[in-house]
Amino acid sequence: MSLLAPITRAIHRGKAVRLNYTSIDSGKTTREIVPLALVDTGIRWHARAFDRKSRQFRDFVLTRMENPVVMEDSPVERDETAEFDVQWSRLIELDLVPHPAHARPEVVRLDYEMPEGVLKVKLRAANAGYILRRWSVDCSPDHSLRGPEYALWLADPLALYGASSASLAPGYQDPRPEGERRVIKAL
Repeated sequence: MSLLAPITRAIHRGKAVRLNYTSIDSGKTTREIVPLALVDTGIRWHARAFDRKSRQFRDFVLTRMENPVVMEDSPVERDETAEFDVQWSRLIELDLVPHPAHARPEVVRLDYEMPEGVLKVKLRAANAGYILRRWSVDCSPDHSLRGPEYALWLADPLALYGASSASLAPGYQDPRPEGERRVIKAL
């Protein structure tokens, strides 16, 4: 509660938070973030927030936070708000179909209520990769992932193009040349 209460209070009141955060890249640092939402990835909880250190919107794992304090007297700038988080604001529609290698596609259609054979889902670009990973959706262009966990296939993997979390989706292959790719990590 000592962690969640200040984060949710800051989200509700539009305030910044100072906290200690342990990231994979930089270890333990003091950060100022402006949280805008809590996200359950199915594996862990994140706070989607503007990071004043990097000047970017990022995902912060709650279990890596320590001693969050709401900064009552620190004004939040307009570019630190949700309306400027392009990945959060961008909704993408994905067509999920029974995996072509699935032994019983009719069962998949029943399980996911797909009378027309397609499940259309709208996701925030910031969260799409997490959700597709959680649902074990094969996002490879040639439906090459095998196993009983892959009941669904993303019919058009290019629909994920530009989504910051796309690299988390099983089998996703970024169509950009190697040097232009950006890999998302849980900070």
